[in-house]
Amino acid sequence: MSKVFITRPMTAEVEARAREIFDVEIRAKTSVMEPSEMCDVLREFDCIVPTLGDLFSAEVLAAAGDIRCKLLANFGVGYNHIDVAAAKAAGIAVTNTPGAVTDATADIAMMLILMSARRASEGERLVRAGAWQGWHPTQLLGQHVGGKRVGILGMGRIGQAIAHRCHYGFGMKISYVARSEKSLPHPATFMNSVVDLAREVDFLVLAVPGGAETRHLINAEILAAMPQHAHLINIARGEVVEEAALIAALQSGQIAGAGLDVYEFEPKIPEALTGLNNVTLLPHLGTAAEEVRSGMGYMALDNVFAHLTGMTLPNLVV
Repeated sequence: MSKVFITRPMTAEVEARAREIFDVEIRAKTSVMEPSEMCDVLREFDCIVPTLGDLFSAEVLAAAGDIRCKLLANFGVGYNHIDVAAAKAAGIAVTNTPGAVTDATADIAMMLILMSARRASEGERLVRAGAWQGWHPTQLLGQHVGGKRVGILGMGRIGQAIAHRCHYGFGMKISYVARSEKSLPHPATFMNSVVDLAREVDFLVLAVPGGAETRHLINAEILAAMPQHAHLINIARGEVVEEAALIAALQSGQIAGAGLDVYEFEPKIPEALTGLNNVTLLPHLGTAAEEVRSGMGYMALDNVFAHLTGMTLPNLVV
């Protein structure tokens, strides 16, 4: 009988469905898998449902030796933790869960824009510390969001959902960089370079995939190009931003602030970053709504079911 392994605990609904349909083992730990664990499950199971941080690298796939697994059904839209070329060479298909995450991630981007602009996390810390002495006209003055220019780096599903919220919800002007110009239902300016985009925005929002092509796409040069009043918002992948350069820009006041849901060396966050008042820090909450995570889980299970029954994989990456 085919065996399925899920690398992290899931919502109760997803776990119940998995147990109903498959001969499944669900790992109890919430931590990322160690290389030795990944080698073991590659040899023992037909399908694996990994997620962020489970680094199925070329080295792990090579070390596993006699691989039984034929599908890595990733839980999540981003799959830069899987070496897809090495997986394909080993006869392993890779799928992901696009679509299910779009609105939830776009909502987090808007929350970070507002929190960073209006200094919300700084204000909450003030209240929690018992240091708030009451309202006065110049306390914690932030920036108004309505009508400002947002630059979106990446205009896929999530980028378009962010643009929709910015335009229709806040009357913001949209500029973007993407692989190609998009046909959008609202005005938006397509730009040819990240540095040109950075020069003219009030908010620079990152919505690109992770991986070698986008690593450190936001670096000291891009941060220096941003206006001093501008804010950087990252809901993409941590390694898209050169974290040391961002810390320097925030410490010096080169940019006004940042809102981050992801980090370069996640879950490790430098004290130099956590000690800053002009940055809002979230613990990777992009898809953290129960119905969203269940939807992602169902999609991953659909990919597993399709594989085991010989159907076309609905969300094939490679």
